[in-house]
Amino acid sequence: MVLSPHRWLELRRFRGLYESGAMSLSEIARETGLDRKTVRKYLLAPGMVTPPRRSPNGRSLARKIDEFAPLVDSMLRAEILMKGSVIHERLVKEYRFTGSYQRVKLYVQEARPRIAEELGILPKELAGMHRRFEVVPGAQAQVDWGDEGKVLAYMGITKVYSFHMTLSYSRDPFCCFTTSQDLQTFFDCHRRAFAHFGGVPMTIVYDRTKTVVRRHVAPGEAVPLHPEAVGFAGHYDFDIDVLAAYRPTGKGRVERQVLIVRDHVLAGRAFSSVEEMDAAFASWVPHRRAQSHRTHQEIIGERAARDHVALKPLPPTPYLVAERHLRPVGKDCLVAFGGNLYSVPARRVRPRQLVEIRATKSHVMLHSTVPDPSGETLLAMHPRAVGRGAQVVEETHWDGLPTGKGRRTTTGDIPRQPRHERPLGEEAGALRALLNRTAATQVKVSRRPLSVYDELTGTRPFTTHPSTRETS
Repeated sequence: MVLSPHRWLELRRFRGLYESGAMSLSEIARETGLDRKTVRKYLLAPGMVTPPRRSPNGRSLARKIDEFAPLVDSMLRAEILMKGSVIHERLVKEYRFTGSYQRVKLYVQEARPRIAEELGILPKELAGMHRRFEVVPGAQAQVDWGDEGKVLAYMGITKVYSFHMTLSYSRDPFCCFTTSQDLQTFFDCHRRAFAHFGGVPMTIVYDRTKTVVRRHVAPGEAVPLHPEAVGFAGHYDFDIDVLAAYRPTGKGRVERQVLIVRDHVLAGRAFSSVEEMDAAFASWVPHRRAQSHRTHQEIIGERAARDHVALKPLPPTPYLVAERHLRPVGKDCLVAFGGNLYSVPARRVRPRQLVEIRATKSHVMLHSTVPDPSGETLLAMHPRAVGRGAQVVEETHWDGLPTGKGRRTTTGDIPRQPRHERPLGEEAGALRALLNRTAATQVKVSRRPLSVYDELTGTRPFTTHPSTRETS
């Protein structure tokens, strides 16, 4: 029996009831008036078989979506979770599709499992399930962040984060609390975790955090790693394992540890600093290690001892994670970074020369981009300034520059008499003469005719009217 599109759409409404066990096939058949075999055929088929459209003479009719099917498949290959409403919107806007959203939706439901299988992605029915895995001692650790919110807001600290690393074999935990998730803090927490465990695991599992992954890529493509993450992993000799997108169960052991620490260490307590929070975790660790884990049914501390022995040894020197920037040198031999100024030796640089800044949480190191004859690039190292607007200067960096102390000034050939040595009466008398109008009117001024000036210059007398001409 071939269902009409109307009857088929009506039957689709019962699929959820059947899968949840609320209705049986027989009950659905009675409700719809269809044969039980027909109900079984359409409800149990993968993706629910779409009934073919037929003309009155029994021939199949072409659907509008069939013409756009390759285009929809390409959209799903680019983004397997793209919504049917988005696909319909793009088809209408960009490709002048005139079909209904319902038709696109039905096709997407049929095509998504097929495309997912082509891409090697789990079908929707298995998306909520995962395969449990076990590892040997020392083989793996998992890392995650926790957001602890405003637990120290009354102390002026707006946000507190918890860093977690859990050894996968024993579930032995490490946690520390920070006020930042930047690059230096992230790997500084790693060093603290390695010291806590006494070694380095062979592999560390991460999600796609920006301190590990440089940018996101499509499924199946190689993940580009952050250069500092690669350098840090190479120095401590462990492999980076980045989870696929939307796979939080891949590091479920550390995800669970975030909640355990929040409940057993932080809940119901007040702290005044992150150091107190770290101390609270450290005092809780022996209690945790004395417990039997529900999964492997062993004492966590006993299993952790085997885990610690299998870890790789720590390198003799720590790896310093640094921000790297290029900055120009000013004419005052100062380099701007982070809103502050840092000095470099005047004899080793020139104005506008580019220098490389390598900044850690505690220091700022300035390097030349070209090594000197001995192969050295370090120009200066300063403690990192707190806040903004500071000048961190080493006075020896300005050796050889003019100090301005040898300059001389003059006001003329006759040295000016100091103000305090002038006679007070003389200064007061001159001031009164200037301000006294009576004294000014008594000054005698000579008066002579303009013809005197004409005779002296040899020019003709200037007249404006015969009556005003002078007579000799």
